[in-house]
Amino acid sequence: MSADGPLNQPLLGLRLTAVDFETTGAVPGWPVDPWQIGMVRFALDGSVPVEVFESLVRVGNRPFHSSAPGRYRERRGELLAAPTASELVPRCLPWWGGGVLVAHNASTERRMIRSLAPLHGGATWLDTLPLARLMFPGLSSHALEDLVPALELEAALEACCPGRAPHDALYDAHACRLLLAYMAGQPGLEDWTLRDWLSAR
Repeated sequence: MSADGPLNQPLLGLRLTAVDFETTGAVPGWPVDPWQIGMVRFALDGSVPVEVFESLVRVGNRPFHSSAPGRYRERRGELLAAPTASELVPRCLPWWGGGVLVAHNASTERRMIRSLAPLHGGATWLDTLPLARLMFPGLSSHALEDLVPALELEAALEACCPGRAPHDALYDAHACRLLLAYMAGQPGLEDWTLRDWLSAR
């Protein structure tokens, strides 16, 4: 590997980790807490097997923002018995370190990881939201849940995680992975390096 680490390596051969958090949303007097995490480790060229990690996160009886998405209302009993964030961090650190993290609108995931593991070294982040806006300017929405049907990714997602839906953390992590694969498969992009993707404007 070059002195620049993965930056000058073709994206297709890199080991990547798609990350998604579902959160409580902002409520006055309460922090924004994660209540679900989903991660998918993969390589776009298929050189490593796809691995997954998912967990609910114990948030107790704290309130959620009224517009927080996801199925947390029907899972409050499970959330009371789930691992705490501090219990999950040691299991998550190997997924967060030493590679490239991928997320759609990555600011939320970056903020959550900084909050959960303040001493965790900085990762390289690839955000699929600005890339989708750049590559598909004619679409009316670039939200992940709208890109999936627009790019006809539903069948592949259903095969990965049957019965799941948008705003389930593992579903969204897989959706992010499939979106990146779709974009990387466009003609002329096969040899793009990580640096090319990070600097795309």
